[in-house]
Amino acid sequence: MPDLSIMLKPASSMCNLRCKYCFYHSLAGSRESFSYGKMNEQTTDNVIAKALDFADGGSIYFAFQGGEPLFAGKEWFAYFVDKVKQLNKRNSKIYYSLQTNATLIDEEWAEFFASNGFLLGVSLDGDQSANRYRLDIDLNYTFPKVKRAIEILQSKGVDFNILIVTTGWTADHVEEVYRYLTGQGYKYLQFIPCLRPFGDKSESELYMTVEQYGNFLIRLFNLYVKDYVRNDYTSVRLLDNMVHMYLGNPVEQCGVCGHCSHQFVVEGNGNVYPCDFYCLDEWLLGNINDSNFDKLAHTDKAIDFIKQSFDIPDKCKKCRLYGICRAGGCKRSREDRDYCEAYQKFFGACLPLFRVFVNEKK
Repeated sequence: MPDLSIMLKPASSMCNLRCKYCFYHSLAGSRESFSYGKMNEQTTDNVIAKALDFADGGSIYFAFQGGEPLFAGKEWFAYFVDKVKQLNKRNSKIYYSLQTNATLIDEEWAEFFASNGFLLGVSLDGDQSANRYRLDIDLNYTFPKVKRAIEILQSKGVDFNILIVTTGWTADHVEEVYRYLTGQGYKYLQFIPCLRPFGDKSESELYMTVEQYGNFLIRLFNLYVKDYVRNDYTSVRLLDNMVHMYLGNPVEQCGVCGHCSHQFVVEGNGNVYPCDFYCLDEWLLGNINDSNFDKLAHTDKAIDFIKQSFDIPDKCKKCRLYGICRAGGCKRSREDRDYCEAYQKFFGACLPLFRVFVNEKK
């Protein structure tokens, strides 16, 4: 049985921030219901029991996102972890991760994460200037709160990655962003391209142009390689996966391999969707309270979702870079903008540098 990955939205789209680029806020706004509220005990029990049944002793990755998942509260998370321990009769290996804006984290939260082995993804776009788009509901900058939260996490030994939403501004300032984050000792970075809402073709400094993205990849990869050869390696998830693709190793990042895989995203009311980017009414697979993960995985919509991601443009089939580019990665990103020229520029400039990683081949 392959590892099972389930993303939960325990507080649905509820959040205490008003980030200017939040994709889930715009996505939820296009649904019939913006928020499905906090996940109740019945739905929580059903998610856990049916996940364990589907996994049949295999590993399960429970990932919590939002909105802001900490809005579900400490009692809910404690209940979730205790319920997993209670129901895990076949001894599935359980992994927990959580993506957060970190503004609600205190010592009690940090102690809970540490004692239960949570891996956190903390949203931080760089220094205070780089976090210009991350505002609270009163339109105040959140940078000081996030920095304080990271200090608390470090003091309690909580593992965390830094998540950077990559805007056009970020692309133009990639050296400053990278050097600030690595200078703070953050060694695990995830750069996530800022996406326009579905159907939106507007241009602004939030959204990278093709030229900006190509230059961003080149400049970031050069920083990454220089640190690697200096024995001061910093993990950049996208680049790590590109290197493994080049070496013929397995990749782990969703979308990098060029097609979608089976995922389950469970909203606050138990609604299940095939992908975090597609928690839309038209992609609702069903509800976990009156179905199970095996049935949901075999619905026509779930199968069609996977099939659609295998549609490869003719130009990609003929391209010498397809083996490493895989048609530009994530389907959602491809729907937003055709970055083919950006990847051509990046690989044209940087492909020789990939050779420095040959000793990483597994």
